[in-house]
Amino acid sequence: MSHPTRRIVIVLGFLLLFSLAIVACGGTEQVEVTRVVEVTREVEGEAEPVEVEVTRVVEVEVEGEPAVEVPFIDLWTESPHNRAEDEAFVHWDEDGEISESCAKCHSTPGFKDYVGADGSEVNVVNEPAPLGSTVECTACHNEVTVDMTSVLFPSGIEVTDLGDEAVCLQCHQGRESTVSVNESISELGLEGDPDTANEELGFRNIHYYAAAATMYGTVVKGGFEYEGKAYDAKFDHVPEYGTCIDCHNPHTLELKYDECSQCHEGLTSEEELENVRMAGSLVDYDGDGDMSEGISMEIDGLREMLYTAITTYSDEVLGQPVAYSGEAYPYFFSDLNADGEAGEDEANFGNRYSSFSPRLLKAAYNYQVSLKDPGRFAHGGKYIIQLLYDSIEDLNEALSTPVDLSAAHRLDHGHFAGSEEAFRHWDEDGAVPGSCSRCHSAAGLPLFIEQGAEIEQPTANGLNCATCHSDLTTFALYEVTEVPFPSGATLAFEDSPESNLCINCHQGRSWSGSVESAVEGLGDDEVAENLRFINIHYFAAGATLFGNQAQGAYQYAGQEYVGQFEHVGPFNTCIECHDAHMLTVVVDGCANCHEGVESEEDLQTIRVSETDFDGDGDVEEGLAGEVGTMTDALYAAIQAYVAGVDGAAAIVYDSHSYPYFFTDLNENGEADPDEANYGNRYATWTPTLLRAAYNYQYAQKDPGAFAHNGQYVLQVLYDSINAVGGDVSAMTRP
Repeated sequence: MSHPTRRIVIVLGFLLLFSLAIVACGGTEQVEVTRVVEVTREVEGEAEPVEVEVTRVVEVEVEGEPAVEVPFIDLWTESPHNRAEDEAFVHWDEDGEISESCAKCHSTPGFKDYVGADGSEVNVVNEPAPLGSTVECTACHNEVTVDMTSVLFPSGIEVTDLGDEAVCLQCHQGRESTVSVNESISELGLEGDPDTANEELGFRNIHYYAAAATMYGTVVKGGFEYEGKAYDAKFDHVPEYGTCIDCHNPHTLELKYDECSQCHEGLTSEEELENVRMAGSLVDYDGDGDMSEGISMEIDGLREMLYTAITTYSDEVLGQPVAYSGEAYPYFFSDLNADGEAGEDEANFGNRYSSFSPRLLKAAYNYQVSLKDPGRFAHGGKYIIQLLYDSIEDLNEALSTPVDLSAAHRLDHGHFAGSEEAFRHWDEDGAVPGSCSRCHSAAGLPLFIEQGAEIEQPTANGLNCATCHSDLTTFALYEVTEVPFPSGATLAFEDSPESNLCINCHQGRSWSGSVESAVEGLGDDEVAENLRFINIHYFAAGATLFGNQAQGAYQYAGQEYVGQFEHVGPFNTCIECHDAHMLTVVVDGCANCHEGVESEEDLQTIRVSETDFDGDGDVEEGLAGEVGTMTDALYAAIQAYVAGVDGAAAIVYDSHSYPYFFTDLNENGEADPDEANYGNRYATWTPTLLRAAYNYQYAQKDPGAFAHNGQYVLQVLYDSINAVGGDVSAMTRP
């Protein structure tokens, strides 16, 4: 803003009114039309009336030439983009021109200058813009915008492959980012001093209606993103409503509310959209115990917590209390009476807050980000939630009494945790490859179900409703009666097509034959340089449950293995035992038969058999304990095995680092930080070692294996221990 101390209020309308002329077909001429606006200017509390002349150049019809009817002109005329008396268009009237830093979005000539529609350099405003224009037809409709497919954001990140929404994103993106906030800190040399106040460290304002920054999340880094944290990417709504113009009328800017209500039942007004909450948001973000409130209220709750942290920090750590006003620039002011509110005598530019530390600046920036996009809850609510949560967490590090986050949540349940590795792994590649898209993109599974195809898909922000539901008005699920497994077997739950949806992904990506094919022709204890670890992948519950029918684990020749685990009638499929959206176990159902079970942790105490499978003498522990002991025994046996093989290096395992098995360089039996990296991946495999390591990983990556088919996993572990020479004399193979 060019006049931070000025606030203009229109007290009298136009003394000379005019309207935008309709552009003629060929016979037009440019005419200057002048308006006089009487305003009240407020400077440092003093008000005075001022008459301001504003001149606009318009095209008018030349007599005798037929006028062309401009489409949607009536809709646009009444829109905010043409609200000429608003501050967004009159702020610079006293200056006589609109500055280069503002002209892009506050005038038509400035926007055309920025996009190069006037023949000038693209992505820069070359000169101030004249007064008098709003966002007119030719701003969005010109020879450049018609082919526009990419947009440069304040972070310096360019988003490509866009459609007509690209024009909207040029302005509704904000003016700051993670990058600019960090730069303002580094320019003052404060990177290592998070709690040092510096009067030169001024507030950074995201600006207003930055819907694109909210919607694109970490893709464009419009919020301040804390180092080491992962954030949601572009909010993935549903295919038909994924862009600005899908949800808003591009000329009136109004929301297409009638279309929202087709899926979001029970709405009676546009205001009620704030109450919307879908099944992909089944955690209590603000920790207030209310999971029926809309995402908008969850954001409000976290923002209140952040404000408490901000005001406490400014007082306790910096000794300079701060208060916020959403109506007065620059928003954060010295709280002179320390009441936590910006009073009328405090909310003025002369009292602007000048004691920002890097830690406070980051949090204050995110506080503002969470307020200045009115549609934040719909554009990218989870991204805003993460920014607020992380800001509180960071401020808490410096507070003697931290704001309580124990009941709050930053992340959603797995299928909807868009910030996590399962969905962010391919961000640098720009797309999810076909080999991964079925389970790691929003549209991959429906395509596979309908066409049997697995092709490259856009990176996703988690699964969405349309991933499993074929109709979003009735929320009918895709009907799946047969599911192909990696082994080539076609398996299914006979009476649960809903659960068949689950096992399309929860089946692993390898099988017994994958391992055997890799070691074909090699001696069992022969070190082979061409062998690489084979990973079952993650949460292969379907493969475990179907046992021998799926052959997801490596099955040793000459041994028999159990097939599908038959539990009991009402709890025999995925969705009978798990909440379909939260993925949590329906513990109340388990407790009907298994006494003493009150939590998911208690499930690990369940056992039916009195056999001591792991040979530790404890027949009271749950089946999970039997599996755990035998898994540990296999790891010890693997490490002992390589010690006796010529040419084989010592081996260690790290469940969090790909490809999981590494060379134990210092032979201390642990995966140290300098060892658990891809460059140190284990490379002296033998067929015997590979088979056993595959099964060890199998047991690790299905955390519910003891419940899905405990006897199958115990058989696999027993055989693996035996194959690498481990002691099974006290164990019992199921």
